[in-house]
Amino acid sequence: MVVKNKARLVAQGYTQEEGIDYDEVFAPIARIEAIRLFLAYASFMGFIVYQMDVKSSFLYENGFRRGTIDKTLFIKKDKGDILLVQVKQKDDGIFISQDKYVADILKKFDFSSVKTASTPIETNKALLKDEEAEDVDVRLYRSMIGSLMYLTASRPDIMFTICAYVRFQVTPKVSHLHAVKRIFRYLKGQPKLGLWYLRDLPFDLEAFSDSDYARASLDKKSTTGGCQFLGKRLISWQCKKQIIVANSTTKAEYVATANCYGQVLWIQNQMLDYGFNFMNTKIHIDNESTICIVKNLVFHSKTKHIEIRHHFIRDSYEKRLIQVIKIHTDHNVADLLTKAFDVSRFNFLIASIGLLNL
Repeated sequence: MVVKNKARLVAQGYTQEEGIDYDEVFAPIARIEAIRLFLAYASFMGFIVYQMDVKSSFLYENGFRRGTIDKTLFIKKDKGDILLVQVKQKDDGIFISQDKYVADILKKFDFSSVKTASTPIETNKALLKDEEAEDVDVRLYRSMIGSLMYLTASRPDIMFTICAYVRFQVTPKVSHLHAVKRIFRYLKGQPKLGLWYLRDLPFDLEAFSDSDYARASLDKKSTTGGCQFLGKRLISWQCKKQIIVANSTTKAEYVATANCYGQVLWIQNQMLDYGFNFMNTKIHIDNESTICIVKNLVFHSKTKHIEIRHHFIRDSYEKRLIQVIKIHTDHNVADLLTKAFDVSRFNFLIASIGLLNL
């Protein structure tokens, strides 16, 4: 509430002056995607990143504090002094990781000496409510999920799994807790994975879109997956269950592509501030029918059941803001964000998106 934030300012003894901060009642907070975008640009240009501390905790209880040690940038959460993200600056690029935070949560939940798992989630095992099973400690389950959610700042390899199990926070069962523990066992085996932004790479914007049709066992909704790169540097990714029940694979893929383009549009606008005008951005899709719908207006009569808000991608294609490219499913890296895989396919995908051990 605006009134609440104004009251918080007054309680701290601050006064507002018209023309200066009369309308500014919220602290400016950078999206994590914006930080990764800046780091990708810095790696391309060969910049050494410095920073200054800005205190904004009088507006938000959980602000962010940052400090620099040598060439490593630390992003911390003020309350509890939790280390979130490490950014190591090297001569040939920038490496983003959270291995110190992984070590902290493994110790917190007593997973420091457990057997490791090769993947964060089992394949071909449906996620069910399991209502007849025994209940578990809700606070423990939510605490584990909440701790894992911070890891999505640099670990897209666990994004799909966390999005799947976060849906069972109301009444978690033993089976759900065991599944979440598997994520920790996977992290135990891969604590140092991070995003590598190599300096000597091109700097073009491209995206990948995918969906998993009707895989949600509870309501048969599809899962949207998307990821965006600046010259092979992964800067943004999405995993989200669609709010509608798609009645065809094509519709599920089309909705996912529109969602992916929404993020591409945001990146295009952000890059204008850096002096880059990324027109005709490539969006890679593995569904031929979706590409036909985007390109060919004749298909409009067959897509009346799709909500109008998803059709803005057609207008953007006509304006040459994007181009849609057919890609084989085996090479669609957005697949990582839509479903579970065996260890060989999983390792191939995380290597393809730039997750490495350094």
